[in-house]
Amino acid sequence: MTSEEIQVILEKQRAFFNSGATIPVDFRIAALRKLYAAIRTHEDEIHAALTADLGKSNYEGFMCESGLALTEISYMIKHTRKLARSKTVHTPLAQFASHSFTQAVPYGNTLIMSPWNYPFLLTIDPLADAIAAGNTVVLKPSAYSPATSKIIATIVSECFPPEYVAIVTGGRAENTALLKQKFDFIFFTGSQTVGKEVLRHAAEHLTPVVLELGGKSPCIVDASANVKLAAKRIVFGKFLNCGQTCVAPDYFLVHESVADAFADELATYLLQYYGKRILQCDYYPHIINEHHFDRVCSLIDNHGPKTRIAFGGGRDRSSLRIEPTILTGVTLDDPVMKEEIFGPVIPIITWNELDEVFSYVRNFGHPLACYIFSESKVMQEQIIQAIPFGGATINDVVIHLANNHMGFGGFGDSGMGSYHGKQGFDCFTHYKSTLKKSTKIEIPVRVPPFTKTKSIILKLMMR
Repeated sequence: MTSEEIQVILEKQRAFFNSGATIPVDFRIAALRKLYAAIRTHEDEIHAALTADLGKSNYEGFMCESGLALTEISYMIKHTRKLARSKTVHTPLAQFASHSFTQAVPYGNTLIMSPWNYPFLLTIDPLADAIAAGNTVVLKPSAYSPATSKIIATIVSECFPPEYVAIVTGGRAENTALLKQKFDFIFFTGSQTVGKEVLRHAAEHLTPVVLELGGKSPCIVDASANVKLAAKRIVFGKFLNCGQTCVAPDYFLVHESVADAFADELATYLLQYYGKRILQCDYYPHIINEHHFDRVCSLIDNHGPKTRIAFGGGRDRSSLRIEPTILTGVTLDDPVMKEEIFGPVIPIITWNELDEVFSYVRNFGHPLACYIFSESKVMQEQIIQAIPFGGATINDVVIHLANNHMGFGGFGDSGMGSYHGKQGFDCFTHYKSTLKKSTKIEIPVRVPPFTKTKSIILKLMMR
């Protein structure tokens, strides 16, 4: 799509928004219901597209993409009317007699840029939030997941006119053309590198931005952990989407007293879940493309003298599959610790004192997620207080993002802003603060002449 065509879409969307068509709550809820119904209608096609792009099974496609998207839309259908109401807030005595309230209003014309790893969920979730808040939307899905982008385009065209919700497909040229335009709000999910570019372009127009990025999220296993259960749950969460998950546990800090048992239990559950011929398992996903395949293989193969492959390491270029791989004896000098893995690799670093854990984590800024396996409430609290992160799960992995009653997002290196549920509505909303002063009464304390009596009254009112 050319810059001129994009410009036409934006002009039509601005005119549509300025007409006030998106403001009525009934209009928004009707749009959400259309979206929900279309996803249900096209479920098989959505899951087929996810299989084509990433090798996801229908089960995983529903559990981690279309099902979660439906949950978010359902939340918005149920709660938008309440969230959109004006809310009375306290008025200080000094402003007597007044009524203070906040009014939720949409930003206007919004841009949502989504990634390839969860291409359906991470497009539809913010779309639902933006619609609930009353915005128009331009969607820009990743070029790396073309089959999913195609079915999203089908759904969007069935549900919405382009002056309300439009989709722009393509690669870097289209991304650049979009970022040169002035939007009222930008929502980006992706890498830190591209996130910085989005922020630079947004700064040119002083456009507010939410960035959902990634980072190296630690998983801490202490001596008191239920090692068997920890391994069982970690294998589930780490190898969803073949490890290509922004909140996947990236590296593992395991107390030296349980490290060997932990590695053994991981191997046990990998075989139990995927069988001995993992690369031939029908429901084991694949790496998105050859570039990332080669990158992850390089992280496995290039390691220090103390590091060994305790499990896995096999790969099949023709299917872009890499075996779940456990690395033991890992140090910070290993390549696998130099970047976000985004693949099916578990690097294990051992520790003895908790201060060692904090020292390791401080090397990686502000991770998007933190995972703690411990039976000690004291230990859990110490880690939560000491480590900066976007969100956490204790004694499990990744599932905190599935609760749309609390916000999901990073901060610092892992992003800015949050969404899901109410926070998703808030994300795409500006809250106008308004104070309405009565015309029936006037208290002349604030105006000259400033007398001693007025001073006493003023001090009483402003305590």
